[in-house]
Amino acid sequence: MTYQGVIDRYCHHIELPPNSARITLLEGNTPLIPMPHLGRQLGCDLYVKFEGLNPTGSFKDRGMTVAVSEAAGRKVSSVICASTGNTAASAAAPAARAGLRAIVLIPEGKVASGKLAGAIAYGAEVIQVQGSFDAALSLVLEITQKKPIALVNSINPFRLEGQKTAAFEICDEFGKAPDWLCLPVGNAGNITSYWLGFRQYDRGNPRLLGVQAEGAAPLVLGHPVDSPETIATAIRIGKPARGEQALEAVRESRGKIISVSDREILEAQKILAAEGVWVEPASSAGLAGLVAQIQGGSSEYRNCRVVVVCTGHGMKDPSVITDRFVAKVIPAEYEALRSLLI
Repeated sequence: MTYQGVIDRYCHHIELPPNSARITLLEGNTPLIPMPHLGRQLGCDLYVKFEGLNPTGSFKDRGMTVAVSEAAGRKVSSVICASTGNTAASAAAPAARAGLRAIVLIPEGKVASGKLAGAIAYGAEVIQVQGSFDAALSLVLEITQKKPIALVNSINPFRLEGQKTAAFEICDEFGKAPDWLCLPVGNAGNITSYWLGFRQYDRGNPRLLGVQAEGAAPLVLGHPVDSPETIATAIRIGKPARGEQALEAVRESRGKIISVSDREILEAQKILAAEGVWVEPASSAGLAGLVAQIQGGSSEYRNCRVVVVCTGHGMKDPSVITDRFVAKVIPAEYEALRSLLI
C-alpha cells in the first residue's frame, strides 16, 4: 500500500506555490468512526472524525504540512507560532524534518504537559509569555512583520489549504457531505477551513455547529474575552484570528455557534471514552454541543448523518484524567485480589 500525505493526495485542490517543498509526515487519512450505540441514543447517524490520529496527535498537522512546505520553499530558516499547545508540536515536527528552526510562544503556565512535551521533543525553542494566547499571537505578528521568520499560525492562508482536506476525506468516505458537522471553535481556523473544503469539493454542504467553552466564547458573546478560562486548553482563546470568517461560514451553512460548560465538555469526554475514543477535553466540545442541543429539545439533528470532529488525542492532556484518579492498592496475594473483584 502506498501512503500519501494531504499535499500529494489532494494536490489538485490545494493552492501551493510551485517552488514549495514537500515536507510531510503522512498526515491525514484519519478514521471516520461509526458510533452506532451513541447515535441511537441521540437519534442520529453519528460518526467521529478522529483527528487525534495525525502524526503529532492533532488536526493541525494537516495545515502545518502545507505552511511549512511553503516556508521551506521560500528558503526561510525559521518558523514561529503562538500556541495553546497543539500548534506548537504540530509546527515543530515538520520544521525539524525540514531542518528549520521552530520558535514557539505559549501563555505562561497555561499549556498541558503532553502538548509542551511534544514541542520540546521535536526541538522547538519554547518561550513562555506572561499573558494570554492572544498576547503571544500579537508578539508573533509583530516579529514576523519585522524579521524574515515565517508565521505558521492559522492566520497563514496555507494552514487553511491543508486543514480543508479533512472535509475532502469525509466526502470521499460518504460520497457526499454529512447533514451536520459539529466541532470545537478556538482560534476559528478549523471551522473556517472545513467550510472552505466542503464548498470547494462540491459534494454538498453540511450545516455547521461550532462549539466554544463558556469561559472562552467570544463568538457567542459577540465581543473579545480578555481573560479566557476553561479546562479545554486548546480552545482557551479570547480573540479568534479567524472569528469573522467562522461567523460567515456558520451563517452560510445555516448553522450556529453555541457555548457549553466545562462540566459538559468533561462529560462528553467520558462518553467518547466509553465508546473507545479518548480525546483531549477541547476535542469533546463538538459532542458536548450536540448533546446539549438535543437535550435542549432541538429536533434538527434527528435522523440526520452527523459528524463530530475530535481534534486532538487524549494523551495531549492526560492530567485531566490522572489528577482525578486514585488506584486501589492490594497485597500481592490471590485472596486479596479475589476479595476485591468479588
